[in-house]
Amino acid sequence: MPLKNTGTEQLIKDTAKRLLFAEGKLHATTQEIADAAGVNRTALHYYFRSRDLLIAAVFQEAMQGLSQRLDECMESEKPFREKIDHLITVFLKDMIAFPYQETFLITEINTLGKELMNNIQSGPVNNFLKQVQDEMEKGTIEKINPIHFLMNLFSLLSYPLIMAPLYRQLFQISGKDFNALINERKKMIMHMIFKED
Repeated sequence: MPLKNTGTEQLIKDTAKRLLFAEGKLHATTQEIADAAGVNRTALHYYFRSRDLLIAAVFQEAMQGLSQRLDECMESEKPFREKIDHLITVFLKDMIAFPYQETFLITEINTLGKELMNNIQSGPVNNFLKQVQDEMEKGTIEKINPIHFLMNLFSLLSYPLIMAPLYRQLFQISGKDFNALINERKKMIMHMIFKED
């Protein structure tokens, strides 16, 4: 008799996301995921025939979420400065909650190939780059290649969190103190981007 889906499939994916993205257990086994979800391994294999299929499903959901957040931030009708402020807020909140998500995504892209990138649409990014160019022409922000602008922005947001374990050790600071530093980043990044600050 087949198992009835009472949310078990989503529970398994959500548990895998927590282990992979929040706790950094990138090599979690199906048994570890099943145990953390409170289901037996048979149930996990009913919904996902293998660890690879579970990881692929988690990857697809993560990429869809990333694409949706990018689209919402970049296609917002807000003025440019508010749009950047909102983008920083959204991404810092997400990255603080799931500091290992980007590491997971990069690892999977490098392992499984570019076909996994299908969910990221270029339209919103291209439109945003045009807005960046317009702001540069107005003199609101420094003139550089708009692609560099966007790569710099994402680097300022993600790199400190990707490197958090090393930085906490290097600077001999607690997790709480490191989080306080991360919470200061929005103001610092805005100050770096906009000349008038």
